Amino acid sequence: MWTESIMLEFEKASTDAAVRQASWSALKVRDKLHRDIESHASSVRSAKLSEITTKFEKQLAKALTEPVESLFEAGGKDTWVSIRKLLKRETEAAVSELSACISGFELDEETVESMQQSLRDYAKQIVENKAKEESGKILIRMKDRFSTVFNHDADSLPRVWTGKEDIRAITKDARSASLKLLSDMAAIRLEDEKPDRIENVLQSSFIDRPAGAISSQNRIEGPTDPLASSTWEEVHPKDTLITPVQCKSLWRQFQGETEYTVTQAISAQEAFKRSNNWLPPPWAIMAMVILGFNEFMLLLKNPLYLMLIFVAYLIGKAIWVQMDIPGEFRHGALPGLLSLSSKFVPTIMNILKRLAEEAQANSTPGGSESQNANSRISSNQMQHSDRVSSTVSNSSVSSVGSSGVDNEYSSPNLTQRRRTNLPEAEFS
Repeated sequence: MWTESIMLEFEKASTDAAVRQASWSALKVRDKLHRDIESHASSVRSAKLSEITTKFEKQLAKALTEPVESLFEAGGKDTWVSIRKLLKRETEAAVSELSACISGFELDEETVESMQQSLRDYAKQIVENKAKEESGKILIRMKDRFSTVFNHDADSLPRVWTGKEDIRAITKDARSASLKLLSDMAAIRLEDEKPDRIENVLQSSFIDRPAGAISSQNRIEGPTDPLASSTWEEVHPKDTLITPVQCKSLWRQFQGETEYTVTQAISAQEAFKRSNNWLPPPWAIMAMVILGFNEFMLLLKNPLYLMLIFVAYLIGKAIWVQMDIPGEFRHGALPGLLSLSSKFVPTIMNILKRLAEEAQANSTPGGSESQNANSRISSNQMQHSDRVSSTVSNSSVSSVGSSGVDNEYSSPNLTQRRRTNLPEAEFS
């Protein structure tokens, strides 16, 4: 329509410019103009359509890549059903928007259908490429899923191994969850509800049958093993991502790398039981009761043994506290033994030294009291002698002074002595 309007303008202008006397013909010029217009319009239209197609391809890639990856990682019960629904919804939305965008380009129906089919194929290719990419990381996904299910309970809380958990059942559940991921990534399932037996075959081969039975069957019935093949039943070879033989190899590697986690859980359970059970087993208690009757009677008849046992307990407790045995074994058994062997003799000597000092301190108070009494008596005697000597000296001095002055003067001490002597004489 736009081309016809341009050609009409050209014909009108060429009619006005025509010369009657000349035999010029504008037909060739008109054809060339028409070809140039069609060529330019076609190039502009192709560029615009290519831009629109690229836009919707990017839109589909953004709408499908992350959700598909999330569905593969989650590994739910209906992984491929969810992927098919997602693919159909996003593809139809993109095709509808594409049709609306190209409606003004006056394209024929065949071209429109071709562009729509190309967009559908591109969306399908995105899902297939993502599935191939995720199949290369399937072992990592399986180990992560096993660790998540094995180490967390139904409420997604970290599991504490207290000895009451059934490790066998928990291990089976964790392996079943990992096997579900493997069965999802074994083949592409974008066809409408096309059934397959991949998950059932893997379940019966790896989970429902012990490992010993699997290895014995591989030796005896090798040709009848459902996993001894490079293709899956009812699955096209181009849709196969992981062959049955590869699944067997991956599962063997997966079991080897997750066995350590199960062993650690069993060890944690046993350690918890030992730490929370100070009593010996019942059979050991019964044996001690029966076999230790004579020793029990010996203790009743000779209480001195009880005293010796109590003293030995006290000494052992003192050695335990003095050497800090739990602290020494905090860094390992071997360093603890080496440290205790170097500290044992000095610790015994220190304990004996303390006992000797306490014994000496207990025996010292009696002697010290007698010494203190003797020292007090001697000091009293010395003080008394000092007083007597001072009295005598004073009396002599006073007597000498009184003789020179007046005989009636006398020492107060002598007067006092005479006064004290008079009653004694009267009493006598």
